[in-house]
Amino acid sequence: MEVVAVAGYGALSDVYEWLLGDNKLTPVQAATAYYSDVVGSLPPNARVLDCACGTGQLAVGLAGRGLDVVAADASTRMVHRTEKAADEEGVSLRALHASWDELPDHLEDSTFDLVFCVGNSLGHAEGAAGRLTALEAMSRLLNPGGRLVLHSRNWELVRSAGSRVDVRDRLIRRNDRDAVVSYYWQIEQGWEQEHFLEIVVAQIEPDGAVRACSERLSIWPYRYEDLVAQLRSVGLTVQTTTFDPENGEYLVVAGRDQARDPSEPAR
Repeated sequence: MEVVAVAGYGALSDVYEWLLGDNKLTPVQAATAYYSDVVGSLPPNARVLDCACGTGQLAVGLAGRGLDVVAADASTRMVHRTEKAADEEGVSLRALHASWDELPDHLEDSTFDLVFCVGNSLGHAEGAAGRLTALEAMSRLLNPGGRLVLHSRNWELVRSAGSRVDVRDRLIRRNDRDAVVSYYWQIEQGWEQEHFLEIVVAQIEPDGAVRACSERLSIWPYRYEDLVAQLRSVGLTVQTTTFDPENGEYLVVAGRDQARDPSEPAR
């Protein structure tokens, strides 16, 4: 068995399909699986930012609907995959290599109708301060009345289960290749401590050999109530939420206060 370990969504960028649900494998599916309501209410040619865009399935799907899309990610390899996906689908978008805190250096304030932060990406922001910086940057980029769409794990449930190994209970087939996906959670005692998640995608080759791609990712979990408080502090008010203490994930749509100056620092 060959093991490839690269930090920062390097190795996983090549095998990310095995981490996606069956209903998000194409750009069209990604754009409609959870987000048809918010996307459907946008005016023609609305400007949309997908930050932490991953392989770009959502961004490409949005561009395919005629929206003006910017796709940003801190991983160079993810940005390259997004550009490749856009070329394959024949759509136009801007792909940007930038972390959350760098977004205001590349994009103008108050210029987006919708900002996506999905795929549990916010948990990679470094602690409460890092999350606040990320949320403030996203809020600044929204038009007055614009909305942030945020998808998150229920970190309360993740932490309550403790450190563990989770192995998917079936083979996952992508690109005519089967793989076993497993997650190793290293859960620390305090919420503000750095947690770790190691993801292993073990692909089964046609000759029966196994090739495993592995990455160890840093995680800083947060409570739902703390997320809502931080959203409020950067001028965003929760409009809809699917949070349920018993469910493993949730979706939040938050609107930017039309009266708030985006250059005003978060409190």
